[in-house]
Amino acid sequence: MFKPTFKPEPAFTHGQAPRTAVLLCNLGTPDEPTAAAVRRYLAEFLGDPRVVEIPRLVWMVILHGIILRVRPAKSAAKYATIWGPEGSPLKVWTNKQSTALQAAFNAQGESVTVRYAMRYGNPSIDSQLDALKAEGFTRILILPAYPQYSGTTTASVMDAVYHWGLRTRLLPEFRFINHYHDHPAYIHALAEGVRSHWAQHGQGERLVMSFHGVPERTLHLGDPYHCECYKTARLLAEALKLSKEQYMVTFQSRFGKAKWLEPYTEPSLIALAQQEIKRVDLICPGFTSDCLETLEEISQEAREAYLNAGGEVFHYIHCLNDSATWIQGLHQLCHSHLTGWPLDTPNAQQLQISQAHALELGAKK
Repeated sequence: MFKPTFKPEPAFTHGQAPRTAVLLCNLGTPDEPTAAAVRRYLAEFLGDPRVVEIPRLVWMVILHGIILRVRPAKSAAKYATIWGPEGSPLKVWTNKQSTALQAAFNAQGESVTVRYAMRYGNPSIDSQLDALKAEGFTRILILPAYPQYSGTTTASVMDAVYHWGLRTRLLPEFRFINHYHDHPAYIHALAEGVRSHWAQHGQGERLVMSFHGVPERTLHLGDPYHCECYKTARLLAEALKLSKEQYMVTFQSRFGKAKWLEPYTEPSLIALAQQEIKRVDLICPGFTSDCLETLEEISQEAREAYLNAGGEVFHYIHCLNDSATWIQGLHQLCHSHLTGWPLDTPNAQQLQISQAHALELGAKK
């Protein structure tokens, strides 16, 4: 039988006023663009059974015997091409999103604290939940950075929270946002980003919507990711008033030899170039922050493949990042899940009543 080892608890205070937090959780990133840092990151990421669903013993032999010996140096070189003065773009943008979302709550006079965490790497979900609990937060909304639900991403964030809970005696009240692939504020933010790009650079002949791929078998096993990607694409196309001939959906970042969701992004771009489509615009709606998969895989590698195949102009449309419309959208999204949790700051009288109640309970002990 499983017997949890509980972490030391902060002192419990009777009558403590409830405090609410939002924890924005993204995938993660190495601490630096070096082979050693990438190896640590990949060991955690690819070691997650949610990410790679093949027999555990077989996969561990492949992962530690082959992949972690070969891939880190190659990946580190790719990270180096996008690394900025502030560090990894994914971490930079996630931090900026959490800061801007905090400002949005503050502007409305709402007593909600926003933090961010990484499913793999730092700051970890464990460390951020530890900090929030130590600071007295009693209600936590978990906000994954993934608009489309997948067992490989969203469910893994939940796993991390549940695992933390196994070692915690007095649990905060949790709420989870499973997905927001069709939330009006999310679609509006995507559409505004495309319109802004077109206003500055003109409109291409095709808008390619590239989502991160997953193995095709996950679709047949009941994962809704594929369907949610297509719904996002359809709603975005409708918002932009595009015909079916003016856009296409593709999937990128295939890993291994198994069949993944199709059509694949790079071969699709090559085919467009061969069909004499001279300009394409590409957006990655499933990524809310620019990262290796958008800045290197798409803006560098996919661009080169398209141009080498005969295409003439390739435009990558950046992720939502910390755009004003997206921060407003995040604020709306959080509000729809915070219903019933008071967001006002307790006034002095309420605090005095809480403190008096605590003293009264203490005297009766």
